[in-house]
Amino acid sequence: MLDKLSVADLDLKSQLLFIRVDFNVPLDKDANITDDTRIRAALPTIKYALEHKGRVVLASHLGRPKGKVVKEMSLLPVARRLESLLDVKVLFAKDCIGPEVNTIKSRLEDGEIVLLENLRFHQEETGNDPGFCEALATGMERYVNDAFGTAHRAHASTVGITSFFDVSAAGFLIEKEIRYLGNAVSDPERPLTAILGGAKISGKIDVIQNFLPRVDNLLIGGGMTYTFFRAQGFKIGDSLLEEEKISLAADILKEAEAQKVNLVLPFDTVIADKIDPGAQTRVITGKEIPPGWAGVDIGPETIKKYAGYVKNSGTIVCNGPMGIFEMTPFARGTLEITQALAESSGTTIVGGGDSVAAVRQAGLVDRITHVSTGGGASLDFLAGKVLPAIEVLTDKK
Repeated sequence: MLDKLSVADLDLKSQLLFIRVDFNVPLDKDANITDDTRIRAALPTIKYALEHKGRVVLASHLGRPKGKVVKEMSLLPVARRLESLLDVKVLFAKDCIGPEVNTIKSRLEDGEIVLLENLRFHQEETGNDPGFCEALATGMERYVNDAFGTAHRAHASTVGITSFFDVSAAGFLIEKEIRYLGNAVSDPERPLTAILGGAKISGKIDVIQNFLPRVDNLLIGGGMTYTFFRAQGFKIGDSLLEEEKISLAADILKEAEAQKVNLVLPFDTVIADKIDPGAQTRVITGKEIPPGWAGVDIGPETIKKYAGYVKNSGTIVCNGPMGIFEMTPFARGTLEITQALAESSGTTIVGGGDSVAAVRQAGLVDRITHVSTGGGASLDFLAGKVLPAIEVLTDKK
Protein backbone atom coordinates (compact mmCIF):
# COMPACT_ATOMS: atom_id res chain seq x y z
CA MET A 1 0.00 0.00 0.00
CA LEU A 2 3.05 2.28 0.16
CA ASP A 3 3.67 2.65 -3.58
CA LYS A 4 0.44 3.60 -5.30
CA LEU A 5 -0.07 5.82 -8.32
CA SER A 6 -0.38 9.47 -7.31
CA VAL A 7 -2.59 12.24 -8.63
CA ALA A 8 0.71 13.89 -9.56
CA ASP A 9 1.33 11.00 -12.00
CA LEU A 10 -1.84 11.75 -14.01
CA ASP A 11 -2.39 14.04 -16.96
CA LEU A 12 -5.32 16.12 -15.73
CA LYS A 13 -5.71 18.83 -18.37
CA SER A 14 -9.28 18.92 -19.71
CA GLN A 15 -10.01 15.58 -17.98
CA LEU A 16 -13.17 14.94 -15.97
CA LEU A 17 -11.67 13.97 -12.63
CA PHE A 18 -13.69 12.14 -9.95
CA ILE A 19 -12.13 12.85 -6.55
CA ARG A 20 -13.48 10.98 -3.54
CA VAL A 21 -12.88 13.22 -0.52
CA ASP A 22 -13.86 12.92 3.14
CA PHE A 23 -16.04 15.91 3.97
CA ASN A 24 -17.76 14.15 6.88
CA VAL A 25 -17.54 17.26 9.05
CA PRO A 26 -19.48 18.11 12.23
CA LEU A 27 -22.45 20.46 11.86
CA ASP A 28 -24.40 22.28 14.57
CA LYS A 29 -28.21 22.40 14.70
CA ASP A 30 -28.20 25.33 12.27
CA ALA A 31 -26.07 23.41 9.74
CA ASN A 32 -22.97 25.47 10.49
CA ILE A 33 -19.66 23.63 10.17
CA THR A 34 -17.98 23.50 13.58
CA ASP A 35 -14.68 21.97 12.43
CA ASP A 36 -13.46 22.20 8.83
CA THR A 37 -10.25 20.21 9.35
CA ARG A 38 -11.21 17.49 6.88
CA ILE A 39 -12.08 20.05 4.21
CA ARG A 40 -8.72 21.77 4.66
CA ALA A 41 -6.93 18.41 4.54
CA ALA A 42 -8.26 17.81 1.01
CA LEU A 43 -7.25 21.24 -0.31
CA PRO A 44 -3.76 20.30 -1.64
CA THR A 45 -5.21 17.65 -3.97
CA ILE A 46 -8.12 19.85 -5.07
CA LYS A 47 -5.90 22.86 -5.71
CA TYR A 48 -3.44 20.72 -7.66
CA ALA A 49 -6.23 19.39 -9.88
CA LEU A 50 -7.60 22.87 -10.54
CA GLU A 51 -4.16 24.36 -11.23
CA HIS A 52 -3.54 21.60 -13.78
CA LYS A 53 -6.80 22.45 -15.55
CA GLY A 54 -8.72 19.36 -14.50
CA ARG A 55 -12.51 19.39 -14.53
CA VAL A 56 -13.12 18.43 -10.93
CA VAL A 57 -16.05 16.43 -9.57
CA LEU A 58 -15.92 15.97 -5.80
CA ALA A 59 -17.87 13.28 -3.96
CA SER A 60 -18.25 12.63 -0.23
CA HIS A 61 -20.60 11.33 2.43
CA LEU A 62 -21.74 13.15 5.54
CA GLY A 63 -23.19 11.40 8.55
CA ARG A 64 -25.33 8.28 8.41
CA PRO A 65 -28.55 9.08 6.55
CA LYS A 66 -29.00 5.34 5.84
CA GLY A 67 -30.03 5.68 2.22
CA LYS A 68 -32.54 8.50 2.74
CA VAL A 69 -32.42 12.19 1.90
CA VAL A 70 -31.89 13.98 5.20
CA LYS A 71 -31.85 17.75 4.77
CA GLU A 72 -29.66 18.24 7.86
CA MET A 73 -26.96 16.08 6.25
CA SER A 74 -26.75 17.95 2.97
CA LEU A 75 -23.28 18.86 1.72
CA LEU A 76 -24.43 22.33 0.64
CA PRO A 77 -22.80 24.05 3.68
CA VAL A 78 -19.58 22.21 2.78
CA ALA A 79 -19.73 23.56 -0.77
CA ARG A 80 -20.00 27.10 0.58
CA ARG A 81 -17.10 26.61 3.00
CA LEU A 82 -14.97 25.03 0.28
CA GLU A 83 -15.74 27.96 -2.00
CA SER A 84 -14.49 30.33 0.69
CA LEU A 85 -11.30 28.32 1.29
CA LEU A 86 -10.47 27.97 -2.41
CA ASP A 87 -11.63 31.44 -3.41
CA VAL A 88 -13.18 29.98 -6.55
CA LYS A 89 -16.77 29.22 -7.54
CA VAL A 90 -17.88 25.76 -6.36
CA LEU A 91 -20.93 24.41 -8.14
CA PHE A 92 -23.27 22.17 -6.16
CA ALA A 93 -25.27 19.25 -7.57
CA LYS A 94 -28.50 18.32 -5.79
CA ASP A 95 -27.76 14.62 -6.25
CA CYS A 96 -24.69 12.48 -6.92
CA ILE A 97 -26.05 10.50 -9.88
CA GLY A 98 -28.65 10.96 -12.61
CA PRO A 99 -29.26 12.97 -15.80
CA GLU A 100 -28.97 16.40 -14.16
CA VAL A 101 -25.65 15.48 -12.56
CA ASN A 102 -24.36 14.10 -15.87
CA THR A 103 -25.31 17.36 -17.58
CA ILE A 104 -23.40 19.37 -14.97
CA LYS A 105 -20.35 17.12 -15.47
CA SER A 106 -20.44 17.50 -19.24
CA ARG A 107 -20.59 21.30 -19.04
CA LEU A 108 -17.61 21.70 -16.72
CA GLU A 109 -14.76 23.73 -18.18
CA ASP A 110 -11.05 23.36 -17.43
CA GLY A 111 -10.35 24.46 -13.85
CA GLU A 112 -14.01 24.31 -12.74
CA ILE A 113 -15.34 22.31 -9.82
CA VAL A 114 -18.59 20.77 -8.61
CA LEU A 115 -19.42 19.06 -5.32
CA LEU A 116 -22.00 16.27 -5.52
CA GLU A 117 -24.69 15.80 -2.89
CA ASN A 118 -24.22 13.28 -0.06
CA LEU A 119 -23.36 9.85 -1.46
CA ARG A 120 -25.09 8.09 1.43
CA PHE A 121 -28.47 9.51 0.46
CA HIS A 122 -28.35 6.35 -1.67
CA GLN A 123 -28.11 3.05 0.21
CA GLU A 124 -26.29 1.60 -2.81
CA GLU A 125 -23.21 3.57 -1.75
CA THR A 126 -22.52 1.53 1.38
CA GLY A 127 -23.70 -1.61 -0.40
CA ASN A 128 -21.04 -1.15 -3.10
CA ASP A 129 -23.76 -1.67 -5.71
CA PRO A 130 -22.32 -2.16 -9.26
CA GLY A 131 -25.08 -0.14 -10.92
CA PHE A 132 -24.51 2.77 -8.55
CA CYS A 133 -20.75 2.54 -9.18
CA GLU A 134 -21.35 2.78 -12.91
CA ALA A 135 -23.69 5.75 -12.44
CA LEU A 136 -21.06 7.58 -10.39
CA ALA A 137 -18.42 6.89 -13.04
CA THR A 138 -20.59 8.04 -15.98
CA GLY A 139 -18.63 10.47 -18.14
CA MET A 140 -15.61 10.47 -15.82
CA GLU A 141 -12.06 10.01 -17.16
CA ARG A 142 -9.82 9.98 -14.10
CA TYR A 143 -10.29 8.65 -10.56
CA VAL A 144 -8.53 9.85 -7.40
CA ASN A 145 -9.23 8.77 -3.83
CA ASP A 146 -8.22 11.20 -1.11
CA ALA A 147 -10.68 10.03 1.57
CA PHE A 148 -8.44 8.26 4.08
CA GLY A 149 -11.17 8.33 6.72
CA THR A 150 -13.21 5.84 4.65
CA ALA A 151 -10.30 3.77 3.32
CA HIS A 152 -11.25 0.82 5.53
CA ARG A 153 -14.72 0.62 3.96
CA ALA A 154 -15.44 -1.20 0.69
CA HIS A 155 -18.09 1.21 -0.55
CA ALA A 156 -19.17 2.11 -4.08
CA SER A 157 -17.28 5.41 -4.31
CA THR A 158 -14.11 4.01 -2.75
CA VAL A 159 -13.81 0.49 -4.18
CA GLY A 160 -16.43 -0.55 -6.73
CA ILE A 161 -16.10 2.56 -8.86
CA THR A 162 -12.43 1.85 -9.61
CA SER A 163 -13.40 -1.01 -11.94
CA PHE A 164 -14.66 1.62 -14.39
CA PHE A 165 -11.25 3.31 -14.72
CA ASP A 166 -8.04 2.10 -16.33
CA VAL A 167 -6.02 3.58 -13.47
CA SER A 168 -6.94 4.84 -10.02
CA ALA A 169 -4.67 7.15 -8.06
CA ALA A 170 -4.15 8.35 -4.50
CA GLY A 171 -4.53 11.98 -3.52
CA PHE A 172 -1.91 13.83 -1.51
CA LEU A 173 -3.71 13.28 1.82
CA ILE A 174 -3.82 9.50 1.42
CA GLU A 175 -0.16 9.56 0.37
CA LYS A 176 0.71 11.50 3.51
CA GLU A 177 -1.29 9.20 5.78
CA ILE A 178 0.24 6.05 4.33
CA ARG A 179 3.74 7.51 4.41
CA TYR A 180 3.66 8.42 8.10
CA LEU A 181 1.67 5.44 9.35
CA GLY A 182 3.57 3.05 7.10
CA ASN A 183 6.97 4.29 8.23
CA ALA A 184 5.91 4.04 11.86
CA VAL A 185 5.14 0.37 11.33
CA SER A 186 7.90 -0.66 8.94
CA ASP A 187 10.83 1.76 9.22
CA PRO A 188 10.61 3.97 12.32
CA GLU A 189 13.36 6.02 13.85
CA ARG A 190 14.22 4.27 17.10
CA PRO A 191 13.25 3.99 19.85
CA LEU A 192 9.65 3.43 18.72
CA THR A 193 7.11 4.07 21.46
CA ALA A 194 3.41 3.34 21.13
CA ILE A 195 0.96 4.91 23.57
CA LEU A 196 -2.36 3.11 23.48
CA GLY A 197 -5.42 4.14 25.44
CA GLY A 198 -9.15 3.83 25.18
CA ALA A 199 -11.84 1.94 26.98
CA LYS A 200 -11.31 -1.64 25.92
CA ILE A 201 -8.58 -4.08 24.96
CA SER A 202 -10.96 -5.53 22.38
CA GLY A 203 -10.83 -2.25 20.46
CA LYS A 204 -7.04 -2.26 20.29
CA ILE A 205 -6.07 -5.92 20.41
CA ASP A 206 -5.09 -6.12 16.73
CA VAL A 207 -2.97 -2.99 17.06
CA ILE A 208 -1.27 -4.32 20.20
CA GLN A 209 -0.49 -7.67 18.57
CA ASN A 210 0.79 -6.04 15.38
CA PHE A 211 2.99 -3.62 17.32
CA LEU A 212 4.49 -6.06 19.82
CA PRO A 213 7.19 -7.35 17.42
CA ARG A 214 7.96 -3.78 16.32
CA VAL A 215 7.93 -1.42 19.31
CA ASP A 216 10.56 -0.74 21.93
CA ASN A 217 8.06 0.66 24.43
CA LEU A 218 4.32 0.07 24.71
CA LEU A 219 2.63 2.40 27.17
CA ILE A 220 -0.91 1.54 28.26
CA GLY A 221 -3.58 3.95 29.51
CA GLY A 222 -7.32 4.39 29.54
CA GLY A 223 -9.99 1.91 30.57
CA MET A 224 -8.12 -1.08 29.17
CA THR A 225 -5.56 -0.59 31.96
CA TYR A 226 -7.81 -2.23 34.54
CA THR A 227 -8.27 -5.45 32.60
CA PHE A 228 -4.46 -5.71 32.55
CA PHE A 229 -4.37 -5.02 36.30
CA ARG A 230 -6.95 -7.75 36.86
CA ALA A 231 -4.90 -10.15 34.72
CA GLN A 232 -2.03 -9.56 37.16
CA GLY A 233 -4.26 -10.51 40.07
CA PHE A 234 -5.02 -7.04 41.44
CA LYS A 235 -8.37 -5.83 42.69
CA ILE A 236 -9.74 -2.99 40.60
CA GLY A 237 -12.79 -1.82 42.56
CA ASP A 238 -15.54 -0.56 40.25
CA SER A 239 -13.19 0.17 37.34
CA LEU A 240 -14.06 -0.79 33.78
CA LEU A 241 -13.36 -4.48 33.21
CA GLU A 242 -13.63 -6.77 30.20
CA GLU A 243 -14.09 -10.02 32.07
CA GLU A 244 -13.82 -12.12 28.93
CA LYS A 245 -10.50 -10.48 28.00
CA ILE A 246 -8.60 -11.13 31.22
CA SER A 247 -6.83 -14.20 29.85
CA LEU A 248 -6.02 -12.30 26.65
CA ALA A 249 -4.48 -9.49 28.69
CA ALA A 250 -2.38 -12.07 30.55
CA ASP A 251 -1.23 -13.54 27.23
CA ILE A 252 -0.23 -10.09 25.95
CA LEU A 253 1.85 -9.47 29.08
CA LYS A 254 3.61 -12.82 28.64
CA GLU A 255 4.20 -12.20 24.93
CA ALA A 256 5.65 -8.75 25.62
CA GLU A 257 8.05 -10.27 28.14
CA ALA A 258 9.03 -13.03 25.71
CA GLN A 259 9.72 -10.51 22.94
CA LYS A 260 11.57 -8.21 25.36
CA VAL A 261 9.12 -5.38 24.74
CA ASN A 262 8.92 -2.82 27.50
CA LEU A 263 5.15 -2.91 28.16
CA VAL A 264 4.41 -0.28 30.80
CA LEU A 265 1.26 0.01 32.89
CA PRO A 266 0.39 3.05 35.03
CA PHE A 267 2.39 3.50 38.24
CA ASP A 268 -0.38 5.52 39.89
CA THR A 269 -4.04 6.14 39.13
CA VAL A 270 -6.64 8.84 39.61
CA ILE A 271 -9.71 7.18 41.11
CA ALA A 272 -13.22 8.54 41.63
CA ASP A 273 -16.19 7.51 43.76
CA LYS A 274 -18.48 7.88 40.72
CA ILE A 275 -18.17 8.61 37.00
CA ASP A 276 -19.26 12.21 37.19
CA PRO A 277 -17.46 15.57 36.78
CA GLY A 278 -18.39 16.41 40.38
CA ALA A 279 -17.06 13.16 41.81
CA GLN A 280 -14.69 12.94 44.74
CA THR A 281 -11.23 11.95 43.46
CA ARG A 282 -7.85 10.95 44.83
CA VAL A 283 -4.58 9.51 43.56
CA ILE A 284 -3.40 6.06 44.59
CA THR A 285 -0.01 4.48 44.03
CA GLY A 286 0.16 0.94 42.75
CA LYS A 287 -2.51 -1.20 41.13
CA GLU A 288 -4.94 -2.02 43.94
CA ILE A 289 -8.13 0.03 43.64
CA PRO A 290 -10.47 -0.06 46.67
CA PRO A 291 -14.14 -1.12 46.47
CA GLY A 292 -16.54 1.67 45.52
CA TRP A 293 -13.89 3.51 43.52
CA ALA A 294 -13.04 3.42 39.81
CA GLY A 295 -9.93 4.35 37.85
CA VAL A 296 -10.60 7.39 35.68
CA ASP A 297 -7.15 8.66 34.58
CA ILE A 298 -3.43 8.01 34.85
CA GLY A 299 -1.77 9.65 37.85
CA PRO A 300 0.88 12.39 38.01
CA GLU A 301 3.81 9.98 38.42
CA THR A 302 2.66 8.01 35.39
CA ILE A 303 2.30 11.21 33.37
CA LYS A 304 5.89 12.09 34.28
CA LYS A 305 7.22 8.64 33.37
CA TYR A 306 5.28 8.42 30.10
CA ALA A 307 6.42 11.94 29.13
CA GLY A 308 9.99 10.77 29.71
CA TYR A 309 9.54 7.92 27.25
CA VAL A 310 8.11 10.39 24.72
CA LYS A 311 11.07 12.72 25.15
CA ASN A 312 13.60 9.95 24.55
CA SER A 313 11.92 8.29 21.55
CA GLY A 314 12.59 8.73 17.84
CA THR A 315 9.05 7.84 16.81
CA ILE A 316 5.90 8.00 18.94
CA VAL A 317 2.48 6.72 17.90
CA CYS A 318 -0.42 7.74 20.16
CA ASN A 319 -3.91 6.33 19.80
CA GLY A 320 -6.55 6.62 22.47
CA PRO A 321 -7.08 8.71 25.63
CA MET A 322 -5.41 8.07 28.98
CA GLY A 323 -8.62 8.58 30.96
CA ILE A 324 -12.27 9.56 30.64
CA PHE A 325 -11.28 12.48 28.47
CA GLU A 326 -14.84 13.73 27.90
CA MET A 327 -15.00 14.84 31.55
CA THR A 328 -12.66 17.73 32.33
CA PRO A 329 -11.55 16.49 35.79
CA PHE A 330 -10.38 13.23 34.21
CA ALA A 331 -8.67 14.72 31.13
CA ARG A 332 -5.34 15.77 32.65
CA GLY A 333 -3.43 12.63 31.66
CA THR A 334 -4.52 12.83 28.03
CA LEU A 335 -3.78 16.55 27.76
CA GLU A 336 -0.36 16.37 29.42
CA ILE A 337 0.74 13.46 27.24
CA THR A 338 -0.44 15.52 24.27
CA GLN A 339 1.75 18.38 25.50
CA ALA A 340 4.71 16.01 25.79
CA LEU A 341 4.16 14.92 22.18
CA ALA A 342 4.16 18.55 21.07
CA GLU A 343 7.48 19.13 22.83
CA SER A 344 9.10 15.99 21.41
CA SER A 345 11.92 16.22 18.87
CA GLY A 346 10.91 12.83 17.45
CA THR A 347 8.33 11.98 14.81
CA THR A 348 4.92 12.16 16.50
CA ILE A 349 1.81 10.53 15.05
CA VAL A 350 -1.63 10.91 16.61
CA GLY A 351 -4.74 9.00 15.57
CA GLY A 352 -8.13 8.17 16.99
CA GLY A 353 -11.03 10.47 17.80
CA ASP A 354 -10.26 11.41 21.41
CA SER A 355 -6.51 11.70 20.85
CA VAL A 356 -7.06 14.02 17.90
CA ALA A 357 -9.67 15.96 19.89
CA ALA A 358 -7.14 16.45 22.69
CA VAL A 359 -4.55 17.81 20.25
CA ARG A 360 -7.09 20.24 18.83
CA GLN A 361 -8.39 21.26 22.26
CA ALA A 362 -4.86 22.03 23.37
CA GLY A 363 -4.16 24.02 20.19
CA LEU A 364 -1.18 21.82 19.38
CA VAL A 365 -2.05 20.48 15.91
CA ASP A 366 0.80 22.39 14.26
CA ARG A 367 3.31 20.89 16.70
CA ILE A 368 2.45 17.26 15.98
CA THR A 369 4.25 15.70 13.02
CA HIS A 370 1.12 14.00 11.72
CA VAL A 371 -2.47 14.06 12.96
CA SER A 372 -4.43 11.34 11.17
CA THR A 373 -7.79 12.19 9.61
CA GLY A 374 -9.00 8.60 9.86
CA GLY A 375 -9.88 7.01 13.21
CA GLY A 376 -11.01 3.57 12.08
CA ALA A 377 -8.77 3.58 9.02
CA SER A 378 -5.65 4.46 11.01
CA LEU A 379 -6.46 1.78 13.59
CA ASP A 380 -6.88 -0.85 10.88
CA PHE A 381 -3.65 0.21 9.20
CA LEU A 382 -1.68 0.11 12.46
CA ALA A 383 -3.22 -3.29 13.13
CA GLY A 384 -1.68 -4.56 9.91
CA LYS A 385 -4.99 -4.89 8.08
CA VAL A 386 -5.42 -4.21 4.38
CA LEU A 387 -7.42 -1.06 3.64
CA PRO A 388 -9.69 -2.03 0.71
CA ALA A 389 -9.98 1.47 -0.75
CA ILE A 390 -6.20 1.77 -0.98
CA GLU A 391 -5.56 -1.79 -2.08
CA VAL A 392 -7.60 -1.21 -5.28
CA LEU A 393 -5.56 1.83 -6.31
CA THR A 394 -3.11 1.29 -9.15
CA ASP A 395 0.45 0.29 -8.23
CA LYS A 396 3.14 2.59 -9.63
CA LYS A 397 4.99 -0.40 -11.03
